[in-house]
Amino acid sequence: MTNKRALISVSDKTGIVELAKAFQEAGVEIISTGGTKKAIEEAGIEVLSVSDVTHFPEILDGRVKTLHPNVHAGLLAKREESAHMEALQENDIHLIDYVIVNLYPFKETISKPDVAFDDAIENIDIGGPAMLRAAAKNHNDVTVVVDPKDYDELKNTLKSGASSKELQKRLAAKVFRHTAHYDALVANYLTEQAEEKYPETRTFTFEHQETLRYGENPHQSAAFYRSAFANESSLAQAHQLHGKALSYNNIQDGDAALAIVKEFDQPAAVAVKHTNPCGVGVGESALEAYERAYEADPVSIFGGIVAVNREIDTDVAEKLREIFLEIVIAPSFSEQAKEILMQKKNIRLLEVPIHQGNQEEKLHTVNGGVLIQDEDQFPLSDVELTVATTREPSTQEMKDLKFAWQIVKHVKSNAILLAKDQKTIGVGAGQMNRVGAAKIAIEQAGEKAQGGVMASDAFFPMDDTVEAAHQAGIKAIIQPGGSIRDEDSIKKCDEYGIAMVFTGMRHFKH
Repeated sequence: MTNKRALISVSDKTGIVELAKAFQEAGVEIISTGGTKKAIEEAGIEVLSVSDVTHFPEILDGRVKTLHPNVHAGLLAKREESAHMEALQENDIHLIDYVIVNLYPFKETISKPDVAFDDAIENIDIGGPAMLRAAAKNHNDVTVVVDPKDYDELKNTLKSGASSKELQKRLAAKVFRHTAHYDALVANYLTEQAEEKYPETRTFTFEHQETLRYGENPHQSAAFYRSAFANESSLAQAHQLHGKALSYNNIQDGDAALAIVKEFDQPAAVAVKHTNPCGVGVGESALEAYERAYEADPVSIFGGIVAVNREIDTDVAEKLREIFLEIVIAPSFSEQAKEILMQKKNIRLLEVPIHQGNQEEKLHTVNGGVLIQDEDQFPLSDVELTVATTREPSTQEMKDLKFAWQIVKHVKSNAILLAKDQKTIGVGAGQMNRVGAAKIAIEQAGEKAQGGVMASDAFFPMDDTVEAAHQAGIKAIIQPGGSIRDEDSIKKCDEYGIAMVFTGMRHFKH
């Protein structure tokens, strides 16, 4: 049992022949299986079959081939334990010193839109994780590699004749991260297939996208991890065309801007600061939508993030270049628009396909746990609007009410939003009482509030918000209703000739 052995069994053959040559040059005997063995042999490298080690054939269509004591004892034996070594000698079992394994492509298989359940099941690896975990457990004596990116470092150790304990420990930790990630994908897939929404345990797994310069503030470290199945209409899948790396706050704000602009079928533009919309507009074109979003709040948009759900053309790009913006997000940019905007060194340009829907669970960490809920994506088409007042809103008022209602749910509670002519004119966000939020929105709107509409993310507990709306010249209000004092607000609206529409649906955003 003096010659070292390496067991190689990989689904991803990237770099495996070169690594096998390095093992051969280092005098390490190679054991392999199936397609991996064939690839190594075709390169002219001598390789043993796993069956030569186990003295047992591969059976059950390859489901059983490495699950054998001759493999696992060779992996798990502790070299410094004389009883372990004697047991290997008595049973004619050879040590295995290197394990190079990566797993069946389960993620790639279930990512196919038409994947059959049986195909998914057959791509659940059993022997691979067992070998990886055994080798990683015994990493003091065994070097285990699961990622082709680590092959070069391993080849260097083969040339030097020794692998450091620090490297072996680091590679073992990577193995357990990898198998945990793999198991989480399998568990989540089967849980979905079983239609269990909130099982007794949940495992969330994310893949490192980038380490950020810092978090919300320079003294906080941070990184961005993306979901294993991030939908294409998400910031995690964005294609950055220009500008420096995104910051922690950029990512938060960009996600908020995308969520709002996805609300609209017609051309829409959204400006966001600190995850709240500061200007939203829709129009017949991307240019008209952006101009309305800009006019909504030309002060707050400075240094903000803009998302548009149509291609950015030359006309829009010329407008965007007039002010400082952190990010512009759109499904595409014309070549001329790129040339115009890329003259600004620091602006980030992100291409993201903008689709409605894409329902996802929302996670919010709290100290010691995590809250999980469905995304708040209920459209107005699923809501039965009722007019609670004597006066009904005009056609234009109803159009603006619906527009405002699509946006107010994206404003931090307590939230009040004012709109007119398909653009926001005032936003009151994150206040401790509703009338306070209304006063902020009204003050921002100024004279523009005359003839405008108001949206509230939750019901009016008292009629003081209606009073404030009347003083500002608001002509119609949309809110969930449901307060024990609804009649007070309705009565006040009737007194002032304000139309009030109830949605029956609250949109708190904490």
